[in-house]
Amino acid sequence: MRLPSLTLLCLLASQPVLAITFQTRLEKVEWRVAGDQFECRLSQTVTDFGAGEFVRRAGEQATFRLQARERWLDAGSATLLAAAAPWQPGRGDINLGAVAVGKGEVPFNSSQEQAGRLLTGLLEGRSPLIRHRTLQGGERLEVRLLPVRFRKAYDDYLACTTKLLAVNFEQIRLAQVGFPGGGVELDPTAQAKLEIILGYLKADPSVNRIQLDGHADNSGNRLTNRDLSRRRAVAVMEYLKANGVPAEQITLRFHGERYPLAPNNSEANRAKNRRVTMRLERAAQAPAEQPAAAPSAAPAASS
Repeated sequence: MRLPSLTLLCLLASQPVLAITFQTRLEKVEWRVAGDQFECRLSQTVTDFGAGEFVRRAGEQATFRLQARERWLDAGSATLLAAAAPWQPGRGDINLGAVAVGKGEVPFNSSQEQAGRLLTGLLEGRSPLIRHRTLQGGERLEVRLLPVRFRKAYDDYLACTTKLLAVNFEQIRLAQVGFPGGGVELDPTAQAKLEIILGYLKADPSVNRIQLDGHADNSGNRLTNRDLSRRRAVAVMEYLKANGVPAEQITLRFHGERYPLAPNNSEANRAKNRRVTMRLERAAQAPAEQPAAAPSAAPAASS
């Protein structure tokens, strides 16, 4: 018996929309942990696609990202879910919101909050699931990671994070040491900040230039303020040198009251202006000169 056209269309519309799905076979799922004091990574290879990866940098919480061998994902906004496993009847997917998809080998990075909820979901047996469309043809596309053998890898990842530095380079590239009391001595807060920076410098020898700029408020006359700003910069420089920073890597400048952070119209604002700013840089090293070769001995004259 032939179904009427309208009935057939209704039946087709009720069927689930098929999607191109990237997922590693259950028996081949493997979580990998790698990292150092700058960054820890927890990843799973996704067959024929690339990998899904949690990345936690020093001084930050983790984000989740995809690595794609080919450009499968169209630009736009993908949906990120903590999906319930098929063997968890009665549990629905948790929609974690949108992530912006761009170009390149890493098409997106989640927010730190989204990554935290994905990690919690994995511990509960949920799967990170990215739902979007293909670049060519706009077909529905899904990338899924599986929670199989996750707990042991997660413990190893946590062990890695305990060794991370307190900060990363971007967080200390531009730093500020305050002198809120108006003097030139480093208070405990300033010393604690410098200790964090020194810890990073010892771990990353590629940072080899430090520019110090001393500042003052406008409480005194200009000559006094200029001298105060110089002495503050010198105090920071001497602290760095005493803790192993080579003097030749430090450049010192002082500006008096010329560049206030805030109007000098209250004690709180003047305290903000009493400071030393630090700029950390990675400068290319000139190749060491090779010693000139000793001239060869002249041949003896024949008799």
